[in-house]
Amino acid sequence: QVQLVESGGGLVQAGGSLRLSCAASGLPFNKLHMCWFRQAPRKEREFVAMITWSGGSTMYADAVKGRFTTSRDNAKNAVYLQMNSLNPEDTAVYYCAAEGWYTVESKYNYWGQGTQVSVSS
Repeated sequence: QVQLVESGGGLVQAGGSLRLSCAASGLPFNKLHMCWFRQAPRKEREFVAMITWSGGSTMYADAVKGRFTTSRDNAKNAVYLQMNSLNPEDTAVYYCAAEGWYTVESKYNYWGQGTQVSVSS
């Protein structure tokens, strides 16, 4: 059974940082590209970042470039999203997804349940 479980969300003040984690099971994790999306209230889910199976390459949405960093630990079957310099526009539910190298959510078959990130001004 495939499971993706996000954690690490919470409430933070503008300018603060959070680190999200996504723990995977039921998949050959060390062979999969992984992706992060987010969905703000009354908005569509949007691409945030993705990372290749080896961690050697990453890609970011323009809105988070320079502030967010994704990484992974294949020994722990986990992918991470370090979020710095957060602003209220980053408030959303954050999801991890597998598997692929796409910025379109419809391409992904596996999703976590999401973790809420709220940034106060």
